[in-house]
Amino acid sequence: MITVRKILTKLRENALITSMALGVGIYELFAHVEALEPAGDTLGPMMPDWLPVGLFTLLYFTFCKINLSEMKPRTWHFVIQLIRASISALMVGLICIFGDDPDVKLVLEGMFICFICPTASAVVVVAEKLGGSIGSLTTFTIIANMVTMIIIPTFFPMVEREANITFISAMLMLLRNIFVVLVVPLALALLSRRYIPEFVKRANSHKNIGFYIWCVNLAIISGVTMQNIAHSTVSGWVLWLLLITPLFVCLIQFAIGKAVGRHWNDSISAGQALGQKNTVIGVWLTFTFLNPLAAVAPGAYVLWQNLVNGWQIWYKEKHGKLIW
Repeated sequence: MITVRKILTKLRENALITSMALGVGIYELFAHVEALEPAGDTLGPMMPDWLPVGLFTLLYFTFCKINLSEMKPRTWHFVIQLIRASISALMVGLICIFGDDPDVKLVLEGMFICFICPTASAVVVVAEKLGGSIGSLTTFTIIANMVTMIIIPTFFPMVEREANITFISAMLMLLRNIFVVLVVPLALALLSRRYIPEFVKRANSHKNIGFYIWCVNLAIISGVTMQNIAHSTVSGWVLWLLLITPLFVCLIQFAIGKAVGRHWNDSISAGQALGQKNTVIGVWLTFTFLNPLAAVAPGAYVLWQNLVNGWQIWYKEKHGKLIW
């Protein structure tokens, strides 16, 4: 017999997928129920404002658990960055060769932005659930953003000749991202451990608090992504390719990351490092410097990557290990 307790247990076990479905469902409800449309028009633009607040909060609670001895750079950190830069360069080459067709170029640009995006700051939250290293991934994320400062102003003008992006502008954008969403919550977490250890101890006893905050963020991101896809002016086979190709890009990056990580006994962290992307920055970069229509791809990528994350977490909690 199905009980409320069993239903809640199933929803908790599939928290990421539940959050995505909830976000999409709420968007569809407010978008298509005429009586709710005015409320949707008012509340919708306010939702993205929660994202940085939620991200800051979940990272603070996650960093309260960080092991500083794990924050040293590792060999695989730089191997993954070399792979990421090389694949991005390959995509630039493909765009230069096949970019005469506007539709083909649009799809390739969508794939390119999914490869070149830096690692998501919230990667530590999912990695913690899977058994990865918070400290190692924090260091990797900082390195990934530093590398992004170099490869974005290098590659973007090759993709779009009109892309008006300089090294300084890219550096300032990413430095702000690192400072606000990584350095500040990390510093506050370390100060909290030093001066208010009882609060930190109590917070750490609720081991999933950061994860559930991320689930709220994911619901909002999923709703916004669905809205962007629904309002996209791209149609037909091009739209389908912009939605489907990010799935293959996602699987390729997770697979490569895990394969590299196995050589250093850190497949979980390395897989998340290459596979879990900061698609918010990806969408912004696409709108600002590339063809805005290609922004559908990084929007779709966030859904695919969290389906992968959700499946991994479900499998780990059910079987006590990862199969991939």
